[in-house]
Amino acid sequence: MPNNTFSTSSVLAGNRAIVYNTNGNPAHVLSAFSFPELPPPPPNTANIRFLLAPINPADINVIEGVYPAKPEPDVSLSQAKDHPLFVGGNEGLGKVMDIGEGVVDLQKDDWVVMAKAQSGTWSSAKNVALSDVLKVPQQGLSEAQAATITVNPPTAYNMLHDFAQLVEGDWIVQNGANSAVGQAVIQIAAAKGYKTINFIRDRDDVELLKQHLELLGATHVVTYDELSDKSLRAKVKTWTGGKDIRLGLNCVSGKTTTLMARLLGNNAHLVSYGAMSKEPLSLPTSLFIFKNLTCHGFWQTRWYSDKSSEQRHELLETLTTLMRDGKLRDPDHEFFTIGGTESDVSASEKIRDLVARLGQGMYGKKVLLRVEETA
Repeated sequence: MPNNTFSTSSVLAGNRAIVYNTNGNPAHVLSAFSFPELPPPPPNTANIRFLLAPINPADINVIEGVYPAKPEPDVSLSQAKDHPLFVGGNEGLGKVMDIGEGVVDLQKDDWVVMAKAQSGTWSSAKNVALSDVLKVPQQGLSEAQAATITVNPPTAYNMLHDFAQLVEGDWIVQNGANSAVGQAVIQIAAAKGYKTINFIRDRDDVELLKQHLELLGATHVVTYDELSDKSLRAKVKTWTGGKDIRLGLNCVSGKTTTLMARLLGNNAHLVSYGAMSKEPLSLPTSLFIFKNLTCHGFWQTRWYSDKSSEQRHELLETLTTLMRDGKLRDPDHEFFTIGGTESDVSASEKIRDLVARLGQGMYGKKVLLRVEETA
């Protein structure tokens, strides 16, 4: 069995991170690890204190070892070369506490988000290179909005803009519409004047969920059971006035995506960014031959790696403007705090219990982690 218990520092005040030294079930391999206060930052770096860090599904996959993006061990925390420590978390909001020599674009108390994938954000503090962060404006943004701005909103925005040349009044279909990306798609599309048909899983409170998505700007919300009904195609044709649906967004795959793809019009684009059903994507050949369907995959991490710093800043500014204007809300969320007075043993049990419940689908909201400095 891997050793997942780490000795803690004897310092009276310091920091804490949520770490692991081997891949596996997060409910088994995660531990809390205390470490001393950060030393003064070296040149061209900054010391930041993390205010909030989301726990995203991809973070769990990274810990399990099944996600394509692999983190690097945190050298400063590793106790021995044969037992490197990895800090969980890819996304998060930090506050600049100190800057090193040569840093001119940041100052104390600025907000920053991560520009480098798998930076290890489930921590109270971290030293970061200037090139690994992006400054985010504080005015008009909540901490929750800023902490969740680098993964789901840009995924939604880029999928809406990078594949089909949409104009006001055009139609989009998407599945997984109640996901964080799906809700961002609804809001950004509404702000652009696009119409959306949104598919969701049936549930006890489905009418409340439909109302919630409609309040965000969804044109129509439909369950997968309704999608399976052959009469839906006639309804969709009535809704769209016979206009071709230009874009489909898929995070589910499997049979429901096959049915959704049949609703697409000529020369449409189907963009896949997930496969929550864990089933393959299967599409009729006729859609390619007779409707000239084009399929794409989208991964926001690749977008960041392919784009310049200027393009990343431009996207961030576009999203912050939508948020400040009230056109893009932060996701439904709840805060989860690892308190500074808790022992590492207690904090380890707490975080393992949380990820176990997340794995069982017991949270309907985005969980935002706050790791306090140790006292």
